[in-house]
Amino acid sequence: MTIGSLGAGIRLALVTTREHKMRSFLTVLGVIIGTGAVIGVGSIVAGLDGAITGMIRSFGPDTIIISKTTAMGHATREERARKPLTLENARAIEQRCPSVQHVSPYLFPPNGIHTARYGGNDVYQAQLAGTEEGYAAGGTTMKYGRFFTDTENTHHMPVVVIGEDVAKQLLPNQDPIGKRISVDAHELVVVGVMDRPAASLPGQDDLRVLVPYLTMHKIFANAQEHMLIAISYPGMVDRAQDEIRAALRIERRVPFNSPDNFSMTTAAQMIEDFHRVTATVAIVMVILSSIGLLVGGIGVMNIMLVSVTERTREIGIRKAVGARKSDIIVQFLTEAVVLTGLGGIVGLMLGWTISRLCGLIFPNLPTAVPLWAAVLGVMVSVGVGLFFGIWPAGRAARLDPVEALRYE
Repeated sequence: MTIGSLGAGIRLALVTTREHKMRSFLTVLGVIIGTGAVIGVGSIVAGLDGAITGMIRSFGPDTIIISKTTAMGHATREERARKPLTLENARAIEQRCPSVQHVSPYLFPPNGIHTARYGGNDVYQAQLAGTEEGYAAGGTTMKYGRFFTDTENTHHMPVVVIGEDVAKQLLPNQDPIGKRISVDAHELVVVGVMDRPAASLPGQDDLRVLVPYLTMHKIFANAQEHMLIAISYPGMVDRAQDEIRAALRIERRVPFNSPDNFSMTTAAQMIEDFHRVTATVAIVMVILSSIGLLVGGIGVMNIMLVSVTERTREIGIRKAVGARKSDIIVQFLTEAVVLTGLGGIVGLMLGWTISRLCGLIFPNLPTAVPLWAAVLGVMVSVGVGLFFGIWPAGRAARLDPVEALRYE
């Protein structure tokens, strides 16, 4: 087989495709849908993976989040039954963990919808929590004003620090510092407005409403659920985790032969957990897309068998003038590959269109067509043509030239 014969085969395949446009389109429709699904879903998964990975990394490599349940996924019954973390646990970490630079309790209010109000403006589902001054050491920067101090925490002062979007909704075009807002019917003085955290998805509202830890206890005496945020010294995160684990097991009286009754995670661990989730989604995506490709491949095989029947006399003439079996096989395989390759290119355009439409309809959903998805989609479509074109090509090559010339 020469390059010239391959080029002639490709030209013949393109001519056949042009002569039977509708038949060719319906033949590769499954390939188009399957390839488009791979590209479209792959772009959404890749974009979301990149955005969330960047969001998690922005917590910082030295931040350790401690909670009573696992950070990713649903809590098990055993995890829900664990006793809550406490302020005393945070103090134990401060005293016993030399690799920890800061540790701050993060107290959640009781379940319910929490509302912030100023004048006639309301913010529903405010992310209310109580913490300490050390929380700001995790990378919190202020847009206006300042973070509350340990002195204000010690004296249960009615002060509050709010997120950027809370300030925009409650106090548009106003200086928020010193204003008295109502949070769940409790009057608090705004002392600062935080910048939107780097650890947020594009378009995600910053609805944080943070009050001093002891003030939070004063407002919600029954609040118990804590999260602890520890920041290790640079490069000592693994050592800090070991120290925190030892300190909490002692503080929470965990028997030496029992597992931890708390969970610790870092940005690197959260990224690893999230990648496992996206890998599962990618596998499901490939399985679902393969159904469309399988249907498309069967269609290609069917139409190639019809083509062999229609061109039986042509095959007989080619064999009579010296064409070998390999020449016939290459000819029909080339036609199958060209047909599915064109379907793959159309599917690539369809997937890119799906990605762009999703980005326009859902601006908060990041999409990006990864190169690997585009290359994989086209390669798989070509592979489908090769695989499902083998039988029709072999059937054409096995035709007896005498019988083929007699065929009408």
